[in-house]
Amino acid sequence: MKTCNSLVTGGAGFIGSHVTESLLRLGSRVVLLDNFSSGKKENISHLLTNPSLKLVREDLKKPSMLYDLVKECDVVFHLAANPEVRVGETSPRIHFEENILATFNLLESIRHLKQPKTIVFASTSTVYGDAKQIPTPENYGPLEPISTYGASKLACEALIASYCSTFNHRGLILRLANVIGPRARHGVIVDFIRKISENPNQLNILGDGTQNKSYLHINDCVEAIVSLTNRFVNSKAPTVDVFNIGSEDQVTVKEIAEIVAQKMDKPDIRYVFTGGVDSGRGWKGDVKYMKLSIDKLLKTGWKPHYNSREAVRLATTELLHELINKQD
Repeated sequence: MKTCNSLVTGGAGFIGSHVTESLLRLGSRVVLLDNFSSGKKENISHLLTNPSLKLVREDLKKPSMLYDLVKECDVVFHLAANPEVRVGETSPRIHFEENILATFNLLESIRHLKQPKTIVFASTSTVYGDAKQIPTPENYGPLEPISTYGASKLACEALIASYCSTFNHRGLILRLANVIGPRARHGVIVDFIRKISENPNQLNILGDGTQNKSYLHINDCVEAIVSLTNRFVNSKAPTVDVFNIGSEDQVTVKEIAEIVAQKMDKPDIRYVFTGGVDSGRGWKGDVKYMKLSIDKLLKTGWKPHYNSREAVRLATTELLHELINKQD
């Protein structure tokens, strides 16, 4: 990616910290914005001495410096969000405020600027809901998310598309599969590692274990984000473009449990399936089957280095290594 000024919202989070790291490595000057509600200083501690990084503690729900921060940047990577799908069942307001309101405030700050901006938005596969077409392409419809998280991300997509069209900015919407790897703080692998550490004899698994989804290693995710952004910025692509980013296969929750148990040297652990809700889902709003079509992404010349199982194995090793380092 060519050298430019980039703003990364949620830059101290899981995906955001990796994107920030990659942009700095490529020579970009980065303004990292985070309110540290879920982002961690430890995720970016190794970057803080980089003179090309500017760290700003700012809450997008009630911003005070946002206009000035956006003004000095060419590309805005909007990664700030509450990523926990399950919270929507008990506290849907969190997804409204952390995702929709935060995005609206960011777009309002961009609206007042004269110069055009490029907005790169991290959306999600959950906007498709229970898709009847698998693999699911970008032009699939109607989009009927089954979680408030998916609904909030779809609302953000619509806001971004409308602001770009109305106020002459450009938007790149990226619908991500399940992203895994080091610095992750939630998700199935993190949950399994925690549960096995607490009880090495029995692993309780939400749902019936047949949930079957695509998983994407964080290195592939970031490489795809940077590749697509570079292509979008330097092309005459539409005002708003949408890409799926995922792997070309799926892996079941039971298979993930077996991989994690093997990596933790507990191959004989007993699995207990909760049965879940709504025909074996882990929780309300859990999309049971997900595989994104990445044909559009592949046509750009980029493809993932890892399939879902390889990504799960690598991410498990990396997360266990992180856990050991924290204990030392």
